[in-house]
Amino acid sequence: MMKAKTQHLRNVACIAALTGVLAACDPEFNNPVTDNSSLSAGTADFSRFVALGDSLTAGFADGTVYTHGQENSFPAILAQQFAAVGGGAFTQPLMADNNGGLLLSGNPLPGFDQRLVLSGSPLAPTLSSGTPTTDVANILTGPFNNMGVPGAKSFHLGADGYGNLAGLLTVPATANPFFVRFAGAPNNSMVTDTLTQVPTFFTLWIGNNDTVSYATAGGTGVDQLGNTNPATYGASDLTDPTAFAGVYSGIVTALTANGAKGVLINLPDVTSIPYFTTVPFNAIPMDADTAAASNAAFAAYNGGIAGAGLPAAEVAQRTITFAAGQNALVIEDESLTDLSGFGLPSIRQATAADFVLLPSSSKIGTEATPGNPATVWGVGTALVDGDVLTEAEAALVTAANDAFNTTIANVANANPDLALFDAKAELARLASEGINYGSGIITTTFATGGGFSLDGVHPTARGYAVVANLIMDTIESSFGATLRRVDPGSYTTTFIE
Repeated sequence: MMKAKTQHLRNVACIAALTGVLAACDPEFNNPVTDNSSLSAGTADFSRFVALGDSLTAGFADGTVYTHGQENSFPAILAQQFAAVGGGAFTQPLMADNNGGLLLSGNPLPGFDQRLVLSGSPLAPTLSSGTPTTDVANILTGPFNNMGVPGAKSFHLGADGYGNLAGLLTVPATANPFFVRFAGAPNNSMVTDTLTQVPTFFTLWIGNNDTVSYATAGGTGVDQLGNTNPATYGASDLTDPTAFAGVYSGIVTALTANGAKGVLINLPDVTSIPYFTTVPFNAIPMDADTAAASNAAFAAYNGGIAGAGLPAAEVAQRTITFAAGQNALVIEDESLTDLSGFGLPSIRQATAADFVLLPSSSKIGTEATPGNPATVWGVGTALVDGDVLTEAEAALVTAANDAFNTTIANVANANPDLALFDAKAELARLASEGINYGSGIITTTFATGGGFSLDGVHPTARGYAVVANLIMDTIESSFGATLRRVDPGSYTTTFIE
């Protein structure tokens, strides 16, 4: 059954293309390197390649980790090409199946569901019908060259006990179930397990979760600017840039202590990914009669705002009006002046500068109180704080990301043995125009663009293949290597069940 399932995964992209869901598959690829004799490692030594990072390194896709995703992670693709120029074996902590999802001693681990697939008519993302079989209590024997752990933040990489099974039972949990599966010892850190392998070459892509966890929670966490003690942070908080700089510099110093070369990868603008760009701010269609009725329902609220003594700009911002056509969603915004003493909520209509989160699409237009049309989400009932990353919250994410990227660039520029891959620029290009990879093009369009999986945050196998090719461009220009590229068109995108 597993062999048949794997074959289905490998063929589904071409099958689904017939329905118009996925980009077409093209077996042709114009590869400028056709002879192994022309390949070279340059000044790099790929004999012991280790990739350290988070979910993007692990090959996470469609909301989880599963074997097909891992086998097509960007480090696995790189290692395949490194093998032609002296690269050694590359091992990964493979999941037990292609379903994804985690068990703990035979019981489903809450919050770690199986992967997303397209299903139904019309096609829509839903959880795979497969049953998870990966139990985190079944500890794997390493070492593993792919040290990507989904959910890891910068300060988790050096945290002892991050892979300790007992830490999953504490409140809050002090361990990560994905790392528990393959930690070299219960009290080892991810950095410890990496250094034990004495890597000769490495990639480091970390820091995404230091902002993404805040952004995907709709800014419900805390901006920890000025607090350099990560031990006091909540799961959805923004990491302080000074704390990040100290942790990041320390990790790179440890990785390069024995002369290893490597590629540091900076952080994309998270608001460019489908999780934040798919649902429009003006997602409510109305005819003239419905708009008039909605305006009447908000008349008392608007009158209260007008009489609350607010500055004119905030009165205009908080006044809610509808018209025939597409209308902006009504959302909560905690940054507004607190008027609860007047019995007035902190709500307004969204603008193009706000980012409505992908999961919110399932509730917009439905009734918060079934049977009561006055409670429709996004109109009579405002989307809650966790449904939207507001303009002010997005600015905090951007500021943190920019500070983190400055640190990454400074660390890379200070060491000639390090190269910098500009993932931020490449994602911006993907979002603005798409990336032509030679036999096709990928974009950030949700479900159909080919670049992002159904969780709206992580790439597809094809997206990871494009990333791997771009990283190889950086390796060639920095270390004088000559490497063979892969054809992203031969890699899968979105799966139909």
